[in-house]
Amino acid sequence: MSTAPAEQRLHAESQAIRHHYDVGNDFYELWLDPTLSYSCGRWVGCDTLENAQNNKIAYHLDAIDAPRLQSVLDVGCGWGGVLQALERMPNINRAVGLTLSEQQARHIEAQPWGKVAVHVSNWQEYEPEQPFDGIISVGAFEHFAAPTDSIEEKIAIYRRFFSACRGWLKPGGRLSLQTIAYGAMAREQASRFFNEQIFPNADLPTLSEIAEAAQGVFEIERVENGRLDYARTCEHWYRRLSANRALAVERVGEEVVNRYLRYLKMSAYGFQFGKIQLLRLQLHALR
Repeated sequence: MSTAPAEQRLHAESQAIRHHYDVGNDFYELWLDPTLSYSCGRWVGCDTLENAQNNKIAYHLDAIDAPRLQSVLDVGCGWGGVLQALERMPNINRAVGLTLSEQQARHIEAQPWGKVAVHVSNWQEYEPEQPFDGIISVGAFEHFAAPTDSIEEKIAIYRRFFSACRGWLKPGGRLSLQTIAYGAMAREQASRFFNEQIFPNADLPTLSEIAEAAQGVFEIERVENGRLDYARTCEHWYRRLSANRALAVERVGEEVVNRYLRYLKMSAYGFQFGKIQLLRLQLHALR
C-alpha cells in the first residue's frame, strides 16, 4: 500500500516521466512520424505510420465533437500532435496542453502557433482559469497509478482524475481517453524490465477499474480495443529505429537504443497476444 506524501508522489511521477520522455527530441524524431505522436496509431484504412497517427488524432477530435467547440485541453500532450491539429481548426480559439516533460514543452513553444499554450504541470496541480468545451488525453492515464498502489488506491486516483476533468469541462462536455490497459495479463505478471527501466513508477489500469472510477462522474458512451493497432504501431517504430540505429547510437548511446528496441519488440508481442490492450473511451460528463 502506498503511503508516500502527496508532494513526494508528484515528484516521483514527474521524475518517472522525464526518465522516459526526456531522452532527447532528436532521438524520437528518428523513428516517430512527423507529428511526433508517441502513442498508438489507428490503422483503419491506413498503410503508413503518418496516416495512422493522423487518423488517431482525427478519431479523438471527432469523439469530443471538436468542429463544434472553441476550447480544448490535452492532458499529456506529448510533442503537440493533437495541439497542432487544433491550431489548424478555424473554430478553435484556445488549445492548452499539459506535460511533465520539459523537452516536449520546449518543442511546442518553438512552434509558430497562435492558439496553443503548454504547461509543465501535473494534472493534480492544474487549475484552469476558465472551463473547456472538451478534453483529450492520449497515453497519460497509464502513468497515474504506481505499482505500490492497492487496487482501491488506483481506482481512487482514477476517480480524482475523472472528477477533475468534469470540473474543467463546461456542461455537456466530453472526454476522449486513450490508455494502455491490462488484458490477459495480471499486474503481478508485469515485466520488471518495463517497471524499472522503461516506465518506472507506472501501473496500467484495467477496464473494470476505469468503469468503476468513472461511475457517477462520466457516462462511458463508447469503448474500442485497438490492441492490434498498437502491435502494428510498435512494429513500425521498431523497424524505423532499427533502420536509423547508427545515428540513434550517436545521439543517445548504444545502451539506450538497445533498451528501446527490446521494449518495442516486447510491446508488439504483448499487444499481439492480448496480454495488454489499447482502450479508446468516449465519455460524457455527468452533472
